[in-house]
Amino acid sequence: MKTLSFARRSVAVHLSSRESAHAYAEHFVGLLKKRAISCVVLEEGHADPEILARVDLLVSIGGDGTLLRAARRVVDLGIPILGINTGRLGFLTEFDSNDPRIEELPDLLERGLLIEERVALQVEARGKKHFALNDVVVRKGDIARVVPFRLHLDDEEAVGVPADGICVCTPTGSTAYFLSAGGSLISPRVDAFGIVPLLPHTLFSRPLIVAGDARVTILCDADLGGAHLECDGDVVTEIAPNEPVVVYRYPRLVRFARVEALRFFERLEAKLRWGASIVETVR
Repeated sequence: MKTLSFARRSVAVHLSSRESAHAYAEHFVGLLKKRAISCVVLEEGHADPEILARVDLLVSIGGDGTLLRAARRVVDLGIPILGINTGRLGFLTEFDSNDPRIEELPDLLERGLLIEERVALQVEARGKKHFALNDVVVRKGDIARVVPFRLHLDDEEAVGVPADGICVCTPTGSTAYFLSAGGSLISPRVDAFGIVPLLPHTLFSRPLIVAGDARVTILCDADLGGAHLECDGDVVTEIAPNEPVVVYRYPRLVRFARVEALRFFERLEAKLRWGASIVETVR
């Protein structure tokens, strides 16, 4: 892992719109300013690239969704993200808001944080490109019935399946919607993407793991209605019938700032109850 160079002594705080994030940010900003660390607060959706270009670190205060939107804004600048969870799950964030180590963060910055790099997805649709750290979903429109989706991998037609849609995820996103749709967990150290149909009308559909350099093309093969494209849970555009959506690796890596190396399987157990007894969970 690389180490964060804290040369400018400047931090940007990216805030969720929720009151809990604002209340916590006031304490956190005060903590940094006591140590003469410059800090600028950016509301979600108002991240000025010129301001971000002058900081060493972006601190995302909110939930996983806030962190995903923060990644979209800094990936091309190469700025590391450190997440503080004031939401519910906080699977991607480095700290929960009650973690006592946050009080030591100024000292940790001086000593240097570890940098973990994650792959992301780029999507081409309707002449535009979009970014996704977790997942890309092509989902049917406002029709009640399942529709046929076609899937191509590189230059080969892979499968046609009647379903509500198709989800393509990174290893980072394999613990999110992809998992809920019946997909496999993918370690962040694996260079691969996951693909799973959503509510397929067949007994033989299975998740698919493909190489990290694969080029995935999705088509909604139905004249009766189109689909829409979602990136990290946000609808970004409508897709006409048989209009291709092309998904492949984003050219830049997303950089996470860590206090210590991520223990992925321990986090699965702590946050998602992986390996926990059904009896214990019910109790």
